[in-house]
Amino acid sequence: MELSISHSPCLRFSSSSSRFLAASHHHRPSVHLAGKLLSKPKDVCFTSLSSSCMRSKFVSTNYRKISIRASSQVGAAGSDPVLDRIARFQNACWRFLRPHTIRGTALGSTALVARALIENTHLIKWSLVLKALSGLLALICGNGYIVGINQIYDIGIDKVNKPYLPIAAGDLSVQSAWLLVIFFAVAGLAVVGFNFGPFITCLYSLGLFLGTIYSVPPFRMKRFPVAAFLIIATVRGFLLNFGVYHATRAALGLSFQWSAPVAFITSFVTLFALVIAITKDLPDVEGDRKFQISTLATKLGVRNIAFLGSGLLLVNYISAISLAFYMPQVFRGSLMIPAHMILASCLIFQTWVLEKANYTKEAIAGYYRFIWNLFYAEYLLFPFF
Repeated sequence: MELSISHSPCLRFSSSSSRFLAASHHHRPSVHLAGKLLSKPKDVCFTSLSSSCMRSKFVSTNYRKISIRASSQVGAAGSDPVLDRIARFQNACWRFLRPHTIRGTALGSTALVARALIENTHLIKWSLVLKALSGLLALICGNGYIVGINQIYDIGIDKVNKPYLPIAAGDLSVQSAWLLVIFFAVAGLAVVGFNFGPFITCLYSLGLFLGTIYSVPPFRMKRFPVAAFLIIATVRGFLLNFGVYHATRAALGLSFQWSAPVAFITSFVTLFALVIAITKDLPDVEGDRKFQISTLATKLGVRNIAFLGSGLLLVNYISAISLAFYMPQVFRGSLMIPAHMILASCLIFQTWVLEKANYTKEAIAGYYRFIWNLFYAEYLLFPFF
């Protein structure tokens, strides 16, 4: 039997009350107090309490809490298996959507909409909110389709590179995955077609098509590094930014016209998406080599690709700082210059950390996550530039 006192004001017994009373006369129980193990002979004593009166009060006031805790544990053990299955399925679906890509899509679309509204504040109407939300839903569906179909055709590779993904982990069946991607494609197309007209629907369909040929045989363009990079940069860079800005202006009743800030973020993010496409293979070198997937990381090595990615991003940041200097009438230099200097400095530091860690798998994964964080940061700052 074991009696412990934790930070919470209750006692935990490893056996029933009757066994506790019996055991206290025949065993040498151990008492855990504030993380320390104290052995006590014969009788249980509470070191932190100075009198038997305090002990009695402590036990009496916590008896009810012990009973409640025991009852709740029994209830948890007997929880509804149907609800458990639903919870597991929801968790698998969320992982299937690759949350880090959803964050990028949501932040990007929100930033572009915000910029279009800032440029035309006199045209803002509450009726636009529902349309904006439907557009975001369509983008998330498109994102889900693209990352989902990639997982369906990458099961073997993911069991090596990303065993935590739901299909590779056995948490989501291939049949369920197919139903999900078909639903995402149909729902996304329906929402866009109903709300945004034929031109945006064509752009959306192009994005789905590029996402399909990226993963699906016999095309499987991800086997070819240059084609793979161009597809990712086009979908996540140009199509997302141009399409969202075009749709927002159309919803405001305006014809499409490039603005300098939107042209900047579209170019910036397209190059950034290219870097993501290059560096995304860094954590996957082992599986790519095993399945003979040709990537720049397998050909040139992890170190060279990390330096290439960081170098391209530094070009992005230097360009942004230069634009703020040469176009002060367009960009808010007081924010744009120091923000990009800080982001560039953080990138250099993270690359140095990766080098010092000797490119271990954990360090590579941390570097890739940091690249995504820089991506999010740019979109968060963009409306204020």
